[in-house]
Amino acid sequence: MRLTNYSDYSLRVLIYLATEGTEKLTNIKEISEVYSISKNHLMKIIYNLGKLGYIETIRGRNGGFRLAKDPADINIGVLIRQTEENFYLVECFEDKNACVITPVCSLKHVLNNALEQFFKVLDQYTLADIAENKVMLKDYFAQKSKTSSDNV
Repeated sequence: MRLTNYSDYSLRVLIYLATEGTEKLTNIKEISEVYSISKNHLMKIIYNLGKLGYIETIRGRNGGFRLAKDPADINIGVLIRQTEENFYLVECFEDKNACVITPVCSLKHVLNNALEQFFKVLDQYTLADIAENKVMLKDYFAQKSKTSSDNV
């Protein structure tokens, strides 16, 4: 199973915001520099995370965005379900299944069980769990930010 970059980047944005706390506003430029992700791609992700209620966006000259929820209330399994387009591991998961062995094949059931277990594990974790090393993450982000501004 492989997650899309969209889900990966959504997680990264939330991890970054978890290290900043709920008071400090962050902007796309900061996150783009730390992760070396395109600002255009991040804008789509930020917009969607806002629509999903994970972040709060403040417009205006001194605007930015921040977490809208406590990191302990952001479940990783739920987030992945919301940011992934589908979980069709093989053709027989799709409505337009043309696989000729589907009526007698057990693969779909095995892979479906694996997918259920995948989410069972993800559902056990929150953003707080992933960002529990907040001090190390914040230090690392500061170094990355300094390095990217030195290279400008």
